[in-house]
Amino acid sequence: MEIKALAVLGAGQMGAGIAQVAACSGYPVVMIDIEQKYLDRGIYTIEKSLSKLVSKQRMSQEEAESARGLVSTSISREAAAEADLVIEAIPEVPEMKFSAFKELDSICKEGAILASNTSSISIDEIANSTNRPDRVIGMHFMNPVPLMKLVEIINGSKTDSGVTSAILQVSEKMGKTPLQCNDSPGFISNRILCPMLNEAILALQEGVAEPEAIDGIMKLGMNHPIGPLALADLIGLDTVLHIMNVLHEGLGDDKYSPAPLLVSMVSEGKLGRKSGEGFYAY
Repeated sequence: MEIKALAVLGAGQMGAGIAQVAACSGYPVVMIDIEQKYLDRGIYTIEKSLSKLVSKQRMSQEEAESARGLVSTSISREAAAEADLVIEAIPEVPEMKFSAFKELDSICKEGAILASNTSSISIDEIANSTNRPDRVIGMHFMNPVPLMKLVEIINGSKTDSGVTSAILQVSEKMGKTPLQCNDSPGFISNRILCPMLNEAILALQEGVAEPEAIDGIMKLGMNHPIGPLALADLIGLDTVLHIMNVLHEGLGDDKYSPAPLLVSMVSEGKLGRKSGEGFYAY
């Protein structure tokens, strides 16, 4: 099950990052989005990241130019027709994912693998949108993609073992460390991470400590590179809330109930870095 050419659906921060690491590993990759302006922004992100890696002597100028040359763009999903692997990295909205996979299933060649970069949506539900559930798998990259080593590989209940093996090989060729789990709400990364973030928000809500103290204690005491409240701001409070709701509904346990403070901040538009205000001002 040899993978020679890739397509990435979505040119946002994650999609551009995935396209970059694929190209840096020698894969020709077409990055697809619905408007040219999104593709232009994605290419700018890739070029800026490559330049930074060259300036830090982590790659040569020639290697950067070679990688950039392997990335093409399209506003048509038909461009994924000949890809051996399509990695979807569109917004975390279930119906958008299901619709995209249904369309990709009709466009892509019979042997193509369809992977989702979803951080919380069921791989089985995504796979059921296609006629090839055995060839659907989760590839959850971490942000920022060019720097983070992990790819969380999520096997659906019908994912073929040969598909899993191929995805493990691709991930390793991209310089990543792939670690597997089975489809379950929040997978492993967010099932463990988001309740911790939620607990930090509850501690703030209850007046146990101020944000700087909560984050400082976790950084200095637990050797975390970033505190939980600052991390929630980085991820996006709306995303954290969405994942907590997925956990709460999927696992049916009130220990996953989102903190009221988190709910109120999202309703007020305080989403963290992307809105300029969260637990900290940006």
